[in-house]
Amino acid sequence: MRASAGARRWAQVAVAILGALSVACLAAAPSMADSGRTLALGDSVMLGARAALQDLGVQKVDAKVSRQASTAPELLRERGIGLQKRIVIHLGTNGTFSPSICRSIMNVVGSQRRVYLVNVKVPRRWEGSNNLAIQRCAERYPKQVRVVDWHLAASRHPEWLYADGVHLRPNGARGFADLINESLRSDVSHPTFVTT
Repeated sequence: MRASAGARRWAQVAVAILGALSVACLAAAPSMADSGRTLALGDSVMLGARAALQDLGVQKVDAKVSRQASTAPELLRERGIGLQKRIVIHLGTNGTFSPSICRSIMNVVGSQRRVYLVNVKVPRRWEGSNNLAIQRCAERYPKQVRVVDWHLAASRHPEWLYADGVHLRPNGARGFADLINESLRSDVSHPTFVTT
């Protein structure tokens, strides 16, 4: 049985409206990196992406030039009970990120928080060992820690970095923030963590 011209036209209009509504809903969907639940803690690389992170909804960006990974546990401890539920950490550009730093961070954050460790892209002798320590931290705490692979993304997009091979150009700041946001959104859409 063939549909009448009027019925076909109505169906086309309905499909167009539903398509437009779907696109509008996706465009209007807020970032999963909501400001109240997410803290971003980092060094000058993250500082370069502060505005891009805030544009995506991470309002608590605590980043400082030359910050060492060893400062992370105390900075998190100082936040006390107000510490956010999701913590993004990008430290290790300026020196070592050791297994003991990982353990100290996890002791401070406890078992009810998720930690996103952003690995490093830095042309220094500690790059490989820091990224290995970050990966092993995630393996040791698989229910809580996820690695955000900035090293891979930045290696694929050298145009994102200034000549020093570390700091972010404007398009790199956006790429850095988008990569973090993808990890946060992915965990909301397809949870891989089990909260105990």
